[in-house]
Amino acid sequence: MNTRSLVSISDLSKQEIIHLLDVASKFDHNPNQRLLEGKVVATLFFEPSTRTRLSFETAANRLGARVIGFSDASTSSQAKGETLKDTIMMVSNYADLIVMRHPLEGAARYASEISPVPIINAGDGANQHPTQTMLDLYTIRQTQGKLEDLNITMVGDLKYGRTVHSLLEAMQFFNPTFNFVACKELQMPEQYKQFCRERGLAYTETTDFGPDIINKTDILYMTRVQRERFSDLMEYERVKNVYTLTASMLQGAKPTMRVLHPLPRVTEIAQDVDDTPWAYYFEQARNGLYARQALICRALDIQVP
Repeated sequence: MNTRSLVSISDLSKQEIIHLLDVASKFDHNPNQRLLEGKVVATLFFEPSTRTRLSFETAANRLGARVIGFSDASTSSQAKGETLKDTIMMVSNYADLIVMRHPLEGAARYASEISPVPIINAGDGANQHPTQTMLDLYTIRQTQGKLEDLNITMVGDLKYGRTVHSLLEAMQFFNPTFNFVACKELQMPEQYKQFCRERGLAYTETTDFGPDIINKTDILYMTRVQRERFSDLMEYERVKNVYTLTASMLQGAKPTMRVLHPLPRVTEIAQDVDDTPWAYYFEQARNGLYARQALICRALDIQVP
């Protein structure tokens, strides 16, 4: 595996995470730095994406790199039967860095093991989404002034939600208290609850989403129920609208509490929440640019002044 690759948030130590957040802050103040002149970044998106792909491509462009790649696997040679190995080996001839999203869990790890250039995982199935986690951590620190000792509530699709899985792993360094809110079909997988128990991380688990949970929360992390993860569409129809956050539900929330969401949203956050002081998901998406600039520089071993 290329040592500059990022496949899982567990590839980073606490010190590396904090350093990357500090670098992201530098880009927040000055995103246009031509540190990657002459570099080529390939974005290979075998699965649909808007924010992740566009923020990575914007990050590379603002750093002075050129961007190649595809946003639809049907336009690549995979549609002709080319294997993932052959695609990675071919693209690595043209690029200094590969950013890849793939629907199969473990695809990014496999790519990192065969690629001669660094791989950044932009999401692999229901497994991991480490770059989303970095922008989430940046946003949490930005809004709360710290990462330590926070009460974090995760709501919705905790079974297939790779963003909450990655965030949970990253927060192990900062003594959080988690509240897992999900219907029984979409509860947090046992492996992640075991992860919490082994590291002494406090958590509660409930199907009830009301003021008792919301009013003690520092970060309310809403998630979309992902139709693309369900093989049984009847099951999806049963659970897709179980939790919807409305503005009236936030009236007793802490003034400093912020609502986050990896986006896109469907019905899980009502439009009236947008106009409340607690909504922060669009600013969160903007922070993806700065976090991904920091991660690109790490992958290419570029020092940021």
